[in-house]
Amino acid sequence: MSQEVWEGLFSEVGINLTPSPIRELVKYMKRPGMISLAGGNPDPEIFPVKEFQEAAGVISERGKEILQYGGTGGYEPLKEFISGWMAPRMGRVTAPGEMCITTGSQQVMDLFAAVMLDPGDVVIVEEPTYPGATHALKNRKARFITVPCDSEGMKVDLLPEILEQARKGRDKVKFIYSIVNFQNPSGYTLSASRRKKLLEIAETFGVPVFEDDPYGHLRFDGDNEPTIFSMDKNGLVIYACSFSKILAPGTRVAWVVGPEEVIGKMIMVKQGSDLCTSVLAQGLVYEYCRLGHMDSFLPRIQEHYKKKRDAMDTAFREYLPPDTTYGTPQGGFFYWLTLPGVNTRDLFFKAIERNVSFVTGDAFFPTGGGEEHLRACFSYANADDFPEAAKRLALAIDDLGL
Repeated sequence: MSQEVWEGLFSEVGINLTPSPIRELVKYMKRPGMISLAGGNPDPEIFPVKEFQEAAGVISERGKEILQYGGTGGYEPLKEFISGWMAPRMGRVTAPGEMCITTGSQQVMDLFAAVMLDPGDVVIVEEPTYPGATHALKNRKARFITVPCDSEGMKVDLLPEILEQARKGRDKVKFIYSIVNFQNPSGYTLSASRRKKLLEIAETFGVPVFEDDPYGHLRFDGDNEPTIFSMDKNGLVIYACSFSKILAPGTRVAWVVGPEEVIGKMIMVKQGSDLCTSVLAQGLVYEYCRLGHMDSFLPRIQEHYKKKRDAMDTAFREYLPPDTTYGTPQGGFFYWLTLPGVNTRDLFFKAIERNVSFVTGDAFFPTGGGEEHLRACFSYANADDFPEAAKRLALAIDDLGL
């Protein structure tokens, strides 16, 4: 009886909810002996446990402050630190009213979607793109127009025609979403020339840009590209970053920077969502940073993940079929493989039988497609297991009998 009552009361969003495509695959990945190249988790072996224990001394010094409710926009000492620390990337020190501390970067997308989207509004996304973002946007009943990527990121030259066609079709394009550095899942980085072009197009059409940058501090090779935010003179760019990949995801502390009128509305939505991000977590992160641990930790994790990247690259080159194509990422966590003629969803179940897992490419295509692609993550698994993982994956491809 209760089930019938509830089913008659769910909202349209509640009725149409679908689970995360990646988290749905997790149940297949927990078998004994499984080598998982699937989840994009940081490596717990590199977590700064001792340094974080030292930072916990802030509880003695500021316990009465950080064990209390805090401002919805964030813990002011942490905001001040981030503003100064990020100034070289952002092009300036951002004002307190331009920043909000959030409970993970996933909340940034949810808050931004809440203040931007009405049902049926359009968001332009890369193809492929991060399903966590599209999941949040789907919950707000967004529609998607996709732009293909190559080794330089989003093919921004296609945007003017896409935006013109959207106008003719009376579609409301609310913003353009791009993961600019070592993109999840492709590992590609949006080139400096395309960043400049993207901003020019955004200005011409009056369409904001959501610059998502969770991996930007994890560069192993080459030079940093300028943030789009640093080039923006007209307040069209929202920039999001997180401590999840560069400290630890358990902190659930991220931040977003943008025009004060936009951030202010996001803060008002957040007031009705969680009142504030854990002040205790923010205080611990602040103390960790104040003690200088962030700057000393970044080179360590960059070197750590670079070795893992190199180990995966070597294993793939040695064992995967010669027609497999991929680029070597200059940072981040991910390889994006193309297997011509192979449906990676079929391959996934053969791979599970061989005790190796990955994420199928279709999970990253919000409007369909991606069947010949897969994402492999090098951050979490033991690098010594990569040769065996590549062997198992090659055997699974053979098992398809194509």
